Amino acid sequence: DYYFAVLDAVLERVPELHVHAFSPMEVVNGATRMGISIREWLEEAKRRGLGSIPGTAAEILDDDIRWVLTKGKLPTAQWIEVVTTAHEVGLRSSSTMMYGHVDEPRHWVAHLKLLRELQERTGGFTEFVPLPFVHQLAPIYLAGVARPGSTWEDDRRVHAVARLLLQGAIDHVQLSWVKVGLERGVDLLRGGCDDLGGTLMEETISRMAGSAHGVRKSVEELEAAAGQAGRPVRQRTTLYGEVGALR
Repeated sequence: DYYFAVLDAVLERVPELHVHAFSPMEVVNGATRMGISIREWLEEAKRRGLGSIPGTAAEILDDDIRWVLTKGKLPTAQWIEVVTTAHEVGLRSSSTMMYGHVDEPRHWVAHLKLLRELQERTGGFTEFVPLPFVHQLAPIYLAGVARPGSTWEDDRRVHAVARLLLQGAIDHVQLSWVKVGLERGVDLLRGGCDDLGGTLMEETISRMAGSAHGVRKSVEELEAAAGQAGRPVRQRTTLYGEVGALR
């Protein structure tokens, strides 16, 4: 399988690397192409050295909304199956929500409540990352189906409500500076978030949709943003372990 070949090649070259890879959509694709179950695919990926998976492709966990966004490519039940199975075999994941398109606030709350329920069952989510819809070049917006993204008030509410609804279950709420920019990220650090995300080195999805906040930040830029928010800063591992001195 191509995914396993990539995983093998990476770990052969850098065996100490924590590989955080393969979205639920890719897991389903890989399992389908190999003719095995999702559990078997994830177990084999873990055996080969996969460390964790991104909880992307969640969009809004409501099939009416998902049908408009993806035409049913990954139903809610299948997304849940992938992430809960990953947790059961010992692979933790992030969790996400893309909002500001054809959804409403009631969908945000239902999505967050569902994530909390899953976390109380498996304990496998490392963080929650709200992802404002970048509309400028998105086909669904250009076709007149989606609204022009979230408002700034929407963003502040979603991040703050996520902290309240997930408190005691998912400990970390991460902002996406690629989506909102570092300047607004400072405000979000004061209103529910405790994670600025990574420095990155390449990002294509948001950029292709029209985001203009860049694809790379230095450690110094992230430290400065945290300082503006009056928050202490530390580097973490993918699974929120201690790293020590900033690298």
